[in-house]
Amino acid sequence: MNRIDATFEALRGRGEKALIAFVTAGDPDMGTTEALVKEMVARGADLVELGVPFSDPMAEGPIIQAASARALEAGATLPGIFDLVARLRGGTVAKTPLLLMMYLNCILHYGKDRFFEACARVGIDGVIVPDLPYGEQVEISGEARAHGVHLISLVAPTSRDRIDAIAENSEGFLYCVSSLGVTGTRAAFATDFDAFFGEIRKHAKIPTAVGFGISSPAQAKALAGYADGVIVGSAVVDIVAQHGTDAVAPVGTFIEALKDAIRG
Repeated sequence: MNRIDATFEALRGRGEKALIAFVTAGDPDMGTTEALVKEMVARGADLVELGVPFSDPMAEGPIIQAASARALEAGATLPGIFDLVARLRGGTVAKTPLLLMMYLNCILHYGKDRFFEACARVGIDGVIVPDLPYGEQVEISGEARAHGVHLISLVAPTSRDRIDAIAENSEGFLYCVSSLGVTGTRAAFATDFDAFFGEIRKHAKIPTAVGFGISSPAQAKALAGYADGVIVGSAVVDIVAQHGTDAVAPVGTFIEALKDAIRG
């Protein structure tokens, strides 16, 4: 069983919501990223997304764009990220699902089959491709499935005419975008969550997780009421931006506060 499926099943059995934490791989350097992932898992992250730095991250707001730029400047590469995951799997992060969030061009440039073979070899459980619309996933879904890697689908408030198809045919978990626009922390959300998640729940056969803009434990707790998990990214990346190589402890404290909030 894919680690994503096993983790959500175990959490459901305990009556818990999933905390999914995002960090940009290689910001400020690979060694710090490795320490951050270990600390996040130790402090309560149930799944971890590693952002693959890209020169033109169109779905990202300024916080993650800046992190991508710092990581690329520091020499982050896709092979280096695969090496990082292999090290994590050989250490204390053996069972935690690890996902890559990246843009389609990176996969195509690396080679589709070669990419997913590497994912399977090092222990990547899922891939999120924000610039790949649901209807075009066939471009890489065969290779992903052949190597046992879940291709995570995103569904946005504007997707209502397609929610049924997306929800019924997705795998791993459904990434529910909490608001329109790019990633980033938000003080408030404009989305009608009751209507949005009500429609999703009619069709979803897999767990749901909500992300894009969650910046505090209070927001995480509120949104956890709608989904099976919450995704926190820009708020973590912002702590890394502020503290650099000293970010491990404050990120760990933040992750623990988030996990405590969604347990409550």
